[in-house]
Amino acid sequence: MDSVLDYQLFRIGDTPVTTASLVASLVVLLVSYFLARLVRGLVSNRLFARTHVSRGLRFVLGRFAGYLVFFFGAAIALQTLGIRATTLTAFGAAVGVGVGLGLQDVVKNFVAGLVLLIERPFRVGDRIQMEDMTAEVMEIRPRATVLRTNDDIHIVVPNAKLTESAIVNQSFDGPRFRSSLAVGVAYASDPREVERALLEAAGRCGEVLADPPPTVRFQRFGESSLDFELLYWTDHMAHRPGALSSELHFLVHETLTRRGIELPYPQRDIHIRSAPEWKGMETAVVGRRRDT
Repeated sequence: MDSVLDYQLFRIGDTPVTTASLVASLVVLLVSYFLARLVRGLVSNRLFARTHVSRGLRFVLGRFAGYLVFFFGAAIALQTLGIRATTLTAFGAAVGVGVGLGLQDVVKNFVAGLVLLIERPFRVGDRIQMEDMTAEVMEIRPRATVLRTNDDIHIVVPNAKLTESAIVNQSFDGPRFRSSLAVGVAYASDPREVERALLEAAGRCGEVLADPPPTVRFQRFGESSLDFELLYWTDHMAHRPGALSSELHFLVHETLTRRGIELPYPQRDIHIRSAPEWKGMETAVVGRRRDT
């Protein structure tokens, strides 16, 4: 048994690596990994759970605490192998070649993940928009970030893509944001009455903030309607914008109907100035009316 444990597997520089030292090193790495996960959970969910520290900051602190524990365990594992700092020079050169050949994307995404954790352009719990996708940030991992859409679909995006793409963060400075609702009414409607109706509908919606107050803009004279825009603020519906918009549509329709304001429908006025065939058609139509 001793001969198996003392069997030399390979050498790193001048340091022989035996079966016993390799097993001990792997055990230390495994323990460090699980201990890092435990520390990350304690820092994120227990240590700062009852403080005023935001969810995103707790996540960042937990991540860095986990990284610190794991790297400390990795250093102990290297010492268990008997690898000194001088020996790591040759090993580091070999790892550098490997990184240059096959691990470029992994290292790139890991560094990008550190940048996201330090700069914090978005945090866990924020709702971001990237290209044609809008989703909530669920987790920032070393290689990729996990996003969740309103359809409960989880999307894993490489961290490098998030640092290179334009990101719209609706809750960067806080949960409050402004949205709008387009409304068209019939031309016979009184614009001031429409304004009062839209403000009433917004005031009846519990998700719309009273400060800043909602406003109404008369946008344009459309082809078939007078076009208005209702501008409003909300602070806790960033993750369900469709639900808020739907509720406002219901309230606006109910308020306009109660006030007797007509909703428009597409219509066209056709004026015929001259057409050779029209005289014959007109005579036929008149004749049919007389027969009936």
